[in-house]
Amino acid sequence: MAAPMSNVDEIRDRVILGEFGVRNVHTTDYPGNYPGYDDTWDLEKFKKNFRIDIVHSDENMLEFDMIGIDAAIANAFRRILLAEVPTMAIEKVFVYNNTSIIQDEILAHRLGLVPIKADPRLFEYRNPEDQEGTEIDTIQLQLKVKCTRNPRAPKDSSDPKELYLNHMVYSGDIKWLPIGNQADVFADAKIGPVHGDILLAQLRPGQELDISLISCIFINCKDHAKFSPVATASYRLLPEITLLQTIEGEQAERLKRCFSPGVIEIQNVNGRKVAKVVNSRLDTCSREVLRHDDLKSLVKLGRVRDHFIFSVESTGILPADVLVTEAINVLISKCQKFLTELDAAEMD
Repeated sequence: MAAPMSNVDEIRDRVILGEFGVRNVHTTDYPGNYPGYDDTWDLEKFKKNFRIDIVHSDENMLEFDMIGIDAAIANAFRRILLAEVPTMAIEKVFVYNNTSIIQDEILAHRLGLVPIKADPRLFEYRNPEDQEGTEIDTIQLQLKVKCTRNPRAPKDSSDPKELYLNHMVYSGDIKWLPIGNQADVFADAKIGPVHGDILLAQLRPGQELDISLISCIFINCKDHAKFSPVATASYRLLPEITLLQTIEGEQAERLKRCFSPGVIEIQNVNGRKVAKVVNSRLDTCSREVLRHDDLKSLVKLGRVRDHFIFSVESTGILPADVLVTEAINVLISKCQKFLTELDAAEMD
């Protein structure tokens, strides 16, 4: 069992989940609101307490803990991940021929949402006055597919997969057309759709698609959600479960069932079955335990206010860890710009 916290520490550091409400969700606009608690800004104290712990990392997923930060900064970081990390997507669709049953605008919308594997850090923003792109700011792709009958199809077959050729149009049919010296510069980049199995259209013999696609670098929040580099970016506060007294026997078994698997385990202590909090991180904060009259007074549910569990899922354009690094760079540039504006205002 954890040692009890003082009232001031609990108000400042914990969100408490009660039976009929949630306590300590407020914040303060200036320091000194709590007697005996010094929360004035101290850079050295912040450096000492702040840290980032990587929990899980692969090419498309990253889970990490951001500890010792204010909720406003954590949320700003999340919003940057969603909307302000530059990325590339199909911006213009030139339809030369579309004899499928899908309308041009519907097909263009589908194409625009296909993630394109191209590192935006290797390109520049296009000048708004330029009518045509160049090799440094534009990627050109092509979708050219025609459906025909399969001359080798069995005569008694009714399966479209056997009867027709190219009747299913996938994102893998989108091909990169290098501009200028792109073929040499990006020889190892493998530019094209991230996933080749996204179904775009179905054709029948005689129907065809002949489409030119232009991809540019943009920032999502200023243009379109298709430029968001993440499939999702979210955070939650670290759950905290405190057992106020020893819980054993049948009560321990019921307590275990109140939480997500892996949160509470039953241990054998001198022949007794005793409940122990093993991994509160797995808890979903359902508050199921508060429905049991004999258990709700034995458990305190809370969340640590300065411990944020981030989950970032990439669309595949860039690895998740690269996206987090780029988001940090964007946040740094924002802070530098703000300080520059402050200095300019003081000089005026």
